[in-house]
Amino acid sequence: MPHRCCAGLISRPRFAGRPWGEVMTDIALRRRVRGWMMFDFASQPYNTLLLTFIFSPYFASAVMDDPVAAQSVFGLTIGLAGFVMAISAPVLGAMADASGRHLMWIKIFSVLYVAGAASLWFAVPGADTVWPILLVFGIGLIGMEFATIFTNAMLPTLGPRDEIGRISGSGWALGYVGGVIALIAMLTLFAENAQGVTLIGIAPIFGLDAALREGTRFVGPFTALWYIVFMVPFFLWVKPVRRVATTLVPAGAALRRLATTLRSLPQRPGFAAYLGSSMMYRDALNGLYTFGGIYTAGVLGWTVVDIGVFGILAAVTGAIFAWLGGRADRARGPKPVIVTCVAILTLVSLLVITVTPGTVLLIPVAEGSALPDIAFYVLGAVIGAAGGALQASSRTMLVRLVVVDHVTEGFGLYALAGKATAFIAPLSIGFVTYISGSQQIGILPIVGLFIIGLVLLIWVKPEGEVAP
Repeated sequence: MPHRCCAGLISRPRFAGRPWGEVMTDIALRRRVRGWMMFDFASQPYNTLLLTFIFSPYFASAVMDDPVAAQSVFGLTIGLAGFVMAISAPVLGAMADASGRHLMWIKIFSVLYVAGAASLWFAVPGADTVWPILLVFGIGLIGMEFATIFTNAMLPTLGPRDEIGRISGSGWALGYVGGVIALIAMLTLFAENAQGVTLIGIAPIFGLDAALREGTRFVGPFTALWYIVFMVPFFLWVKPVRRVATTLVPAGAALRRLATTLRSLPQRPGFAAYLGSSMMYRDALNGLYTFGGIYTAGVLGWTVVDIGVFGILAAVTGAIFAWLGGRADRARGPKPVIVTCVAILTLVSLLVITVTPGTVLLIPVAEGSALPDIAFYVLGAVIGAAGGALQASSRTMLVRLVVVDHVTEGFGLYALAGKATAFIAPLSIGFVTYISGSQQIGILPIVGLFIIGLVLLIWVKPEGEVAP
């Protein structure tokens, strides 16, 4: 037993002039922030590899041989998955908000993510029926989106208000880094081109058969394995910060809690306007990401490798500008970042449809000219940059608008707003593409959604509002 005169020093040691308990708290918080950021790193390949740059163009060019029909059914599938999320996210979100059991739900939906992604291995070229493939893709997508919802709800617990923008931007940048690394690995080691070799001129590794497109089909299992490995720090370091209920909150109680929040919206016009605005521009951006690969495959005739290089460029600019946007967010606030990015994306969406193999900005170019490809690379870089900064600042804007005592509930409502209309862009793109028979015309609904989102931002107060 220590001597009494020394007992206080031994029981309350200090480090660099600070109490040891305070130092340990800082270490735990830093680990929690890093663990939380690793979710973005682990989950981003579903968006980068499956939704945009590898699987979707492969599906359009090999699983189905009709890019227009592929864009249509892919849009319908994503739209239906969005509809499922829209009707279930409010209840599940309110249940998690009331009980604090976010980690449990993240684990459940992580299982769906992994199972859905891994099953895409069975998307063989020229499949007799594509609906089983689309079904497992939708299951994985639902898993990824719901895991993201519950992870984002933890953002306000990671630091003081003036640091949330930096944390969100850094997390989103790390996600893009993960997407870039995963995409480079797929392009150099697995995804084969028309000659049966990867980007660096070798056959797919592990003896995968290029003739059966096994290198490209490995994108599903690869995405699942990536998530499993890089989610380990998240589950090790991210722990609940408040008491977790021992039982699940009944659905009826969750619905009543949600109804109370919804009834408060008329007294919070800025918050309501932001929910509407983000609902529109997030759906538009997701549509732009999702159909970018299918669009370039059908209109410009790009291969999976071409689209992958395009994806690397967009992801690199996304990582850089998500990080820079986080700093701008901390200095100026999130609203100026959001307004600037939505305006840029509106313009870019219009410019995209002016690029064809024979035209750039509707100006004819010589046959075989590389200018259309170069123009699309530039547009992709801008989309990546604006999209990265926009998504990071969108999370921090919500922190400024929610009621202090109902932060998690506010994120649940934000999730509801995002998923309630998540089917609009893909369904409208699929429908307009089907009716017009043109991939270019089919992209136009994205422009309208961006414009509506930009207009609604007028009523959003930069510093938030005090709820009654």
